[in-house]
Amino acid sequence: MTDSAQEPQSRRVDARGAVDLSGFASDGAPGASAPAAPAGQAPAAQAAPGAPNSWAIQVQPQQLQQVVELSSQAPVIVLIHGTDAASATMKSTLEDLVDAQQGRLLLAEIDSSAHPELAQSADQVPVATAFIGGRPVGEFDASVPTEQLSQLVTQMVQMATQNGMTQKLPAQSTRVVEGQEPPAEPELPPLHQEALDALENSDYAAAAKAYEQAIKEKPDDEDAKIGLAQVKLLQRTTGADLAAAREAAAANPDDVTAQIAVADLDVLGGHVEDGFSRLVRFIQTHFGDDRETARAHLVELYSITGDTDPRVSASRRQLARALF
Repeated sequence: MTDSAQEPQSRRVDARGAVDLSGFASDGAPGASAPAAPAGQAPAAQAAPGAPNSWAIQVQPQQLQQVVELSSQAPVIVLIHGTDAASATMKSTLEDLVDAQQGRLLLAEIDSSAHPELAQSADQVPVATAFIGGRPVGEFDASVPTEQLSQLVTQMVQMATQNGMTQKLPAQSTRVVEGQEPPAEPELPPLHQEALDALENSDYAAAAKAYEQAIKEKPDDEDAKIGLAQVKLLQRTTGADLAAAREAAAANPDDVTAQIAVADLDVLGGHVEDGFSRLVRFIQTHFGDDRETARAHLVELYSITGDTDPRVSASRRQLARALF
């Protein structure tokens, strides 16, 4: 890591996928233990027996900014690699080092061979850049020996801890053991698959209808309920103007609808804690039907984010104090 690396000066998150990291996993890297797959993604696959968990994900170049912004939650190493031997070695080494940290940081891999324009823009491949708090804190290539890479990863974790990033991320994929067949993707229930197919075409109405039918047929289908909540969030926020919504909420602090609109956009945009706090503050100072509307909506946002997310646990405690 370069001597000029600085501790992060910001902790902002502004990524559509920040609600659930497993949303960045490619089809070839199924999530293993994320609380809930984001709308438009298949639910996380269960790890095959004996298959080790991993915190490496495959991402596309257009997701790079989102991934970088996720470093406000945990350190991120972005590796741009090719198909050459040096890339394979560096990729395997970083995967081993990151997975050994058991969720304290994330490795995002971009295959430059599938994106020639990316390979041309990079001075060399493979190359890795470390991010904490949305800021680059170091860059290294295949010339760095393994023992030094290990020190760099340890240093990233220590730096993150010093800046208050102590949560462990859920496993994002499973690694294939040599000689072992990759774990098969589980088949989704037909209505769930119908909903995901509709989401791929941005047909939110059809997706909602499929999830609603799934719930009608199986009232205890929690995955369908979460999926429906996520689709409704997308429906509510499609085409919304965040600046205009914030202005409306500021001008009308007693309007529960205006506050909910901003909370939705915050959660979808990765500002999860801001969205939660807005509704908790409203609940603290309002009573009657508006208070219940805000409470019910906040609980729905909890389900979208995932009950195992530490931000949900913290907000639930704040909600309890606000109510009682």
